[in-house]
Amino acid sequence: MHREPLLRLLDRFLAVHSEDRARLAPMLDFVRGRADCFSRTCLEGHVTASAWILSPDHRSVLLTHHRKLDRWLQLGGHTDGDTDVFRSALREAREESGMQGFRPLPDVPDPLPLDVDVHAIPTRGDEPAHLHFDVRFLLVACSDDPFVVSAESHDLRWVERERLHELVDEESLLRMERRAQQALRARVQQT
Repeated sequence: MHREPLLRLLDRFLAVHSEDRARLAPMLDFVRGRADCFSRTCLEGHVTASAWILSPDHRSVLLTHHRKLDRWLQLGGHTDGDTDVFRSALREAREESGMQGFRPLPDVPDPLPLDVDVHAIPTRGDEPAHLHFDVRFLLVACSDDPFVVSAESHDLRWVERERLHELVDEESLLRMERRAQQALRARVQQT
């Protein structure tokens, strides 16, 4: 079944982040119950993929001022039917930044998500309110290549991680930052 790889990934994620079990229960139910969960045509919601992107020196995070939602967010978006959420997160990072070189942290072939979040998207035009079941990965930019603001954004900005709270107060973004800090500490301890 095309949903099995995502369900296995979420099980691996929960083995590390058991504290997220209650928050992820709606996503697991949704993915198990909806064969069309990767498609935008699923009106109650769909699986999305995004990336918390660190600068090469790990001091900053790349944020987009989202055009439709009018707030600062991580880069990401719809999987558009792609059942490989990591591949979708990479594609979205490249499309929304114009940058090409990213690597996951840790740099392994089948990375675990940094975070998983379910959040509501408000009604906009003909599009009804719906849920995004977002699978988020930690990426590091491989170079200081300049970024390009896409049509989906008002702005892109490298934000110093220690000043992140000046720009965002949304818990799910702050949670990604806390988990990025943990991942970097674990990486240092392993070396």
